[in-house]
Order: sequence, then C-alpha cells, then structure tokens
Amino acid sequence: MPTEAEQPLKDGDLLAAIDLGSNSFHMVVARYVLGQLRIVDRIKETVRLAEGLDGRGGLNPDVMPRALECLARFGQRLRAIPPHRVRAIATNTVRALSNPQMFLMPAETALGHGIDVVAGREEARLIYLGVANGSPPAEGKRRLVMDIGGGSTEFIIGQGYEAVERESLQMGCIATTRRFFADGKLSRKRWKDARTEITAEFQQFANTYRTRGWHDAMGSSGTIKAICDISIAMKLTKVSITAESLDAIRERLLGFDRLEDIRLPGLSAERRPIIAGGLLVLDAAFAELGIDRMYVSDNALREGVLYDLVGRASETDPREESIVALCNRYGVDAMQAARVEATALGLFDQVEADWKLEADDRRVLSWSARIHELGLAIAHSQYHQHGAYVVEHSDIAGFSRTEQQILAALVRNQRRALSQGSFEKLPDRLVASAQRCALLLRLAVLLHRSHDRDPLPDVRLDVDGDTLTLGLPGRWLDGHPLTRSDLDTEREYLQDIGRTLRLKAG
Repeated sequence: MPTEAEQPLKDGDLLAAIDLGSNSFHMVVARYVLGQLRIVDRIKETVRLAEGLDGRGGLNPDVMPRALECLARFGQRLRAIPPHRVRAIATNTVRALSNPQMFLMPAETALGHGIDVVAGREEARLIYLGVANGSPPAEGKRRLVMDIGGGSTEFIIGQGYEAVERESLQMGCIATTRRFFADGKLSRKRWKDARTEITAEFQQFANTYRTRGWHDAMGSSGTIKAICDISIAMKLTKVSITAESLDAIRERLLGFDRLEDIRLPGLSAERRPIIAGGLLVLDAAFAELGIDRMYVSDNALREGVLYDLVGRASETDPREESIVALCNRYGVDAMQAARVEATALGLFDQVEADWKLEADDRRVLSWSARIHELGLAIAHSQYHQHGAYVVEHSDIAGFSRTEQQILAALVRNQRRALSQGSFEKLPDRLVASAQRCALLLRLAVLLHRSHDRDPLPDVRLDVDGDTLTLGLPGRWLDGHPLTRSDLDTEREYLQDIGRTLRLKAG
C-alpha cells in the first residue's frame, strides 16, 4: 500500500511553498481543487538576509534573530499541512555561505521543516514555472522572464511551461546596491561606471538570448514590481515598464545625491534603500538584451515551487525526466542499471521498516541505481568518483543542491572504501538514511558485478542494529566464487565504518 507521501493529490489537499529570498521571505499556501491550485494564504516579511553576508562566506549574527523569528511564524501556519506537502527553498544568500548548515540547522528547527538550497539555474526554472502558470504564454511563442532578487538575478527564455534557456547572475538589488553604492552616495559617474561593470557580466549569455529571441518579456519579484509601480505613478505607462519609462525613472533617481534622499512616486520606504541596485540591473538588462517593454507577473519562485510540488506528486515529476536525460547523455547501460535498481529496491523493501526509511529514500535509491555507472563515460578507473562529481556539480533540472549531494554520495559510495566526507556535506537529518541507502546500493552493485543477464536467486537481507545479514543459496554461491570473494572484501569495508556484514548460505 502506498505511504501517505506517495498518495496522489486529492481535492481539498493543502500545499505550501516557502521562499527564503535574500531580501524577503515569502510563504504561500494553496488548496488543490479540480486539478488547479487556489491560493488561500500569503505571508511576506522583509528579512534582508543578504545584508548579513560579510564577503567571506560568513553571516552576521545580527540578521539571524529576524530570520528565525519569521520562520517560526511561518511554522505555526504550516502545522496543519502534512510535511510532504510543504517545500521550503533557500536561494542566493544561503548558496553564498561557506557553511550553509550554520544557518540551515536553526532555520529548519524554527520552521519545523527541511529547507532545500537550490542552484541558480534551478531557481530560474522554478521562477519560470510560476510565471508560466500564472500567465500562460501564447501557443508556440517564446517568453523572456526576468527576476531580480536580493542577491541574484535570473533570466529565462521559455516556451509553453518549459524553460529552454536559464541563467543566474550574482547581481541582486541588495548585492548591487552594496557593491556600487555602499557609502550611500549617488552620482552619474558612479552610475555609468557601474553600468559598464554590470554590462560585462551579460556578455556570457546576451548574444545567445538575442539570437533565440522571444515574443514578450515578463518580470517577477518585488524589485520589478516596484519599478513598474513608479512608472505608473509617474504616469509614464499604464501596466508595464518600457525602455522610455526606465530612462525617465533613472534620470529622476540620479537627481538625488544619496540613497536616503530618494523619493520617487509609488516607491515604498521599505524598498527605498535598495532600489538603486535593482534599477541598475534592470537598466542594463533592457539595454543589453534589447528589451522594449516588460510586463509584471504576480507569480514568482514560490508559485513555481507549488506547481513543482504538484508535479512531484504526479507522473510529471521533472526529476524523472532529468534522470532519463542523464542516462542518455552519458550512455548508461540501461539493462544493467535496471538489474541493479530492481535488486536495490528489493533489498530496500525488506529493511524499510527496521531502518525507518521513507518514500523519498526509495526514490533516491532508485535514481542512484539508474545512474550509478554514469562515470564510465569518463574513465573506468575510479568511475564512481567521476560519476559523483558529475552528479553533484551539474545543473540537473528539478533537483535541489541537497538532493544532488545525496545522489552524489550514493554514487560515490557504491564500491570500494566508503567516503564519510561525502555524507558530511548533508544535513544531519539526512545522513543516516543516506548511509543506509548507500549500503543497499553497494550490495546490489556487488551482486551484479558480472553484468550477468540471468536473474539472481532469492536474496534475503535482515538488519539488527549495525549488523546486516545477507542470505543467498549456498549452491549459487559455490557457482559464483567472485561474488563470494567480493562479499568477503565488502565485510572489511563495512568493518571500517562500524558495520558488520554476515553471509548466510541457505
């Protein structure tokens, strides 16, 4: 019987997404009704986490209380929602930390849920998913979506509900304001010099984007909404931002000598200290990408996370497509992968209850089995290490950084000595289950080392504390001396990490 986490969405189910942005923390709660999401609650708090970055990968402790207090309030609202229907995402500021766990451990405790750190391009995919679901693009037409966050800016070209180009640059409204106007002073020369530096960062993708082209442009995030509000309040436009209105806003802004003096129609006091950096990024984007007009979306990353949750609970989980794409790209032996996967999952089912493993663990084990030989496309020697590196450092659509690190840990530890360092990268709450799944994958890989197409005999696995007892028919073992030898070697590897492997020949 499927576990609660594996049950498909039903009418009336609640889902929640939390976006721990560099400027603001957002939470949105929705009800699933007739295949659609209906928003039932929103909470936004300005936390300005990015203000705490010290430039050396550290976080000023002064910002922690306001972040944790906000998450505790969010956590209260989430208590009535099943944990598997909640997903929290951390973005650029947490990505920039040298030790993210120093923030994530107390943050997860305050929220009452795990927090996934996503890479910039995965953040871009989720942003596009949210915008596209809020305002579907015209059939057959491409759309440019831009999102200026506190620490980074994402650029996406998409068609339908799929992102076809994704980029993330380290230039958010807070980061850019601090970079170019740290002393609070404004001048035309400073603006010109900053534009030159910002423009240089567009060169890595601007030509590709212009060549691919788009039918319309949409912006999401508070910064772009704020600039659109200014444009409307100054009676420059009615519902959008144009190149001409942007020029007029910039000229008005540069009439002030200091950030604290800025007074623009439609601009809130909350947004005033960081508007210069956001306007600078948008100004450069319009010029370098040739944008004439940009409309504003009410949807952003948090809505994208909600729709991604719906996909994960259905047959359209983007992670499945990404695993298939990895297998195809690296020429994985599909038949061997299927054999290892079947055996690994069979072992999982036998120890699931004793080891308190969950549906998410089963999915991770399944995916790792399918891609465990990915590294052979690079070299046979140390292929498990090559594969782990590719999995950890690639942009894999649908996966958070944490999920990729778990997959990488399993791929890395499928054979030979176990690397405890690969598990130390994971949040403490995930280490035990990841290590146990790695042990299951190791046994499955070992039993199929010969790539024999003949099915395995009945394999039994019992666990008692740190002791694993593997049962195999004695006659089969006598006919497979290499497997018996490998199991003897595996016993030694497991002893090194305090585990005992016993072989029971039936």
